[in-house]
Amino acid sequence: MLRSLSRTLLCLAAAAVVVTAPAAAQETAVVQNDAGYRINGGDLLHISVYGEQNLDKDVPVQPDGGIAFPLVGNLNARGMTLKELQGKIADNLRESQYFPNLTDNEVTVSMVKATGNSVSVVGQVKAPGTFAYDTQLDVMQALSLAGGLTPFASKSKIKILRRDQAGTQTAILFDYSDVEDGEQLEKNILLRGGDVIVVPQAGLF
Repeated sequence: MLRSLSRTLLCLAAAAVVVTAPAAAQETAVVQNDAGYRINGGDLLHISVYGEQNLDKDVPVQPDGGIAFPLVGNLNARGMTLKELQGKIADNLRESQYFPNLTDNEVTVSMVKATGNSVSVVGQVKAPGTFAYDTQLDVMQALSLAGGLTPFASKSKIKILRRDQAGTQTAILFDYSDVEDGEQLEKNILLRGGDVIVVPQAGLF
């Protein structure tokens, strides 16, 4: 009886591993494979150079977006995709005297732990605020998270405020009616971490 009970407990433990392990792996893979994810302060990256054991490290992203990597020095990774950072590191290594013929594909940048991105929605929405997301988020989805537009919103003059790596801010015009009617769906762009959606009141601006 005792032996039978032990065997049953072992089977249950094995089943638990089978069920939970793929879920954790899948969650990690979503972040690592998401081309739209923008690096944030607090993220933990893994950076490696093919065939170089000394250049295979977990690299924390500082709150201001800075990272440090051997032979590369300090870089501001905040707002970059993993692919963009891969190219930047490869460029810097090529500029050194050690890896003049290095290709981008010989550098690997992956996400070990992501803090997630966030966007803010302000103005004439029912529930303005800042919303975190792990994978991808488009404009319509963000507006939905904010409760949708109020009756006083100017649908044709919504703006997405975005800063580039240099800190320069640009405004992207978004016409809610066009996308809502199924037209110009290309305007329903994927947002980047730090974007601010401004929904003005009709009759203003």
